[in-house]
Formats: sequence, C-alpha cells, structure tokens
Amino acid sequence: MKSATVLFIGCGDIGSRAGLALRAPGWEVHGVRRDTARLPAGFTAHAADYTRPGSLDFAAALAPDFVVLTCNPFDRSEAGYRAGFEGGMSNLLTGLGAHRPRHIVMASSTRVFAEREGGWVDESSQLSTEDAWARAIIDAEAALLDSGHNASVVRFAGIYGIPGGRLLSRVSRGELCPAEPVRYTNRIHREDASGFIVHLLRMAADGTTPGRVYIGADDLPAARFEVESWLAGQMGIEYDTREVGPGAAEPTRHNTAGHRRCRNDALRGTGYELLYPDYRSGYSALLGLD
Repeated sequence: MKSATVLFIGCGDIGSRAGLALRAPGWEVHGVRRDTARLPAGFTAHAADYTRPGSLDFAAALAPDFVVLTCNPFDRSEAGYRAGFEGGMSNLLTGLGAHRPRHIVMASSTRVFAEREGGWVDESSQLSTEDAWARAIIDAEAALLDSGHNASVVRFAGIYGIPGGRLLSRVSRGELCPAEPVRYTNRIHREDASGFIVHLLRMAADGTTPGRVYIGADDLPAARFEVESWLAGQMGIEYDTREVGPGAAEPTRHNTAGHRRCRNDALRGTGYELLYPDYRSGYSALLGLD
C-alpha cells in the first residue's frame, strides 16, 4: 500500500512528527487540534476540541484508512483526565460511526500499571485499581480494544527530547532528587515515540496486523538519581541532593506511582529499531554531545 489517509486526533508534537514522516511517502495527513495554526504545512487541518461530544462527527465522512489518537488530559484533575482520555475516545468511536479504519493507534501511558515497588512490568502486568487518574486512561484503552476495531494501544513511558525541558532546567540549577530511596524511571525519546507509531501504521498498511498492546519505552529503565547525576556531570553542574518531589496535589509528577521498570520486548519484537536505546544516547544528542 503506497499511500493512505491518516487522521491524527490531538495532533501535538508526537502526532506532527509522525504525520511528517508519513507525508514523505505520499500519505494524506489530517490533523485535529484546537489551534490548527500550529499544525505543520501540508496537513489538512480540522479545528476541534476532541473532548466535546460531536466534535469528531466528521470522521465517518472522511473515512480515514488509519487513525491515531494522542490524548492529553483537559486539565490535571481526575475529571480532566476523564474528559481527555475517556471522553476523547468516546467521541472518536461515535464520530467514526459505521466506518472501520484499517487500524487505530492510541497513545496511552505506563501510568496504568499497578506496580509501585520498582518491579518489572510487561504488557500483561496488572493494571492499577487505586489510581483514579490511571483508571481514566485504562477505561479509554478498554473502550477502544473492546470496540471491534482493529486497534493497538501504546503505553508510552516518559517522553523526552524537547530542548530546555523541565528536567534539564532543574538539573541546570543543581537541583537533583536524593539518591535514596531508589526510584526507577522509564523513558522514550520523542523521535522514537513518533517513530514507533509510524512503524505500526506501516505494518498495518503492509498487511501485518500489529498487536493489541505495547509498552513504548527504551531499553534501559534507570534510577532517577542515576539519570539526573549523569546529566549534571555532562552539563558540568555542581549539585546538591535536596528533594524536588511532588506535592500531594500534583498526582501526575514523579512519585511512587511511577516506580517500576518497563520491558520493551514486544516493541522490539515488531522489528522497530530504537534511535535512542537509552537515556545516555538520547540526552547526548539533545545536549549536542555526540
């Protein structure tokens, strides 16, 4: 299949990068976001708030071959997560009506896992029953996977790669987390997050049905302090180890809910080759150290 129509809903940085990669071989790319002025040139723009009922009702007439949903919470409250993930998915499935795309990809999060003690997880690991914010994402996943559509959910770890991001800014001020207790983190460079979405769409276009669930993470889970102290060394920053952790009202920040190590065997099994297989390669490129 040399060309196809793909609809990116919530077309921010990851969707834009994936769409640009697909336009090169001639795919027709449509992007949905509130501010369509921020879509790349060459995308067909659809101004819509995907959290609002009826906002995606044009999808049935468009009849895209592929759909990618990259949800974000409407705000950081539980209700905001429900609106962004569960509401967005409901509006998409309603908007598609009787149309059946060849494949739908949902960008999800490793937050959905129940593990909080630093253990290993894979796609079959237990999901959270206690984290209400995670449950909003889990319910959106379930709505898609139970819908009868050909679909994949990619549970992405922390996506990084934006110059001057929050972590780099904090480390540049010499503010690192404490070495103890150890808190594992998982991540994936934004080029690999978008690249893996493109990889799955190309698999489907070529007639290979992707799996239902993937973990989108690089090869190397690592302790937060390991990552931050390495970055400080690369940047020539002297640091202290005072805690810069989240408050109780900030459930989406680094906390024990993210204390796990993610296996990416299923991702690797598709044949996708990570551009940045660990934090050292990814941050070295970002810092211009290569």
